[in-house]
Amino acid sequence: MAAAYLTALSGGAIEVRSAGSAPAGSVNAAVVEVLKEDGIDITAEVPKVLTVEAVQASDVVITMGCGDACPIFPGKRYEDWTLEDPAGQGADSVRPIRDEIRRRIEVLISELLPAS
Repeated sequence: MAAAYLTALSGGAIEVRSAGSAPAGSVNAAVVEVLKEDGIDITAEVPKVLTVEAVQASDVVITMGCGDACPIFPGKRYEDWTLEDPAGQGADSVRPIRDEIRRRIEVLISELLPAS
């Protein structure tokens, strides 16, 4: 959800990489549903494994509870967002998670792309 919002709300101005330390085999159907309600289609997305190279190539690394599984490199900005996991939850439970992620992404965009 975070990657989808960052791509959509930044208008593509921010290069986004999305991966997980232990990704699911497919994108959560409830996540697909609630993002579609907000005009974002992620049906073509597939979960990817987080690589060292992806972290090295990033300026900002947002994690969601990956702990020691996430590589750390000096000079990167790291944020760990504590959020409820949408896995196994229905759309009604995922909507508040979606809304919190969107709020955090809007703040992040304002920090990365300040208005001129």
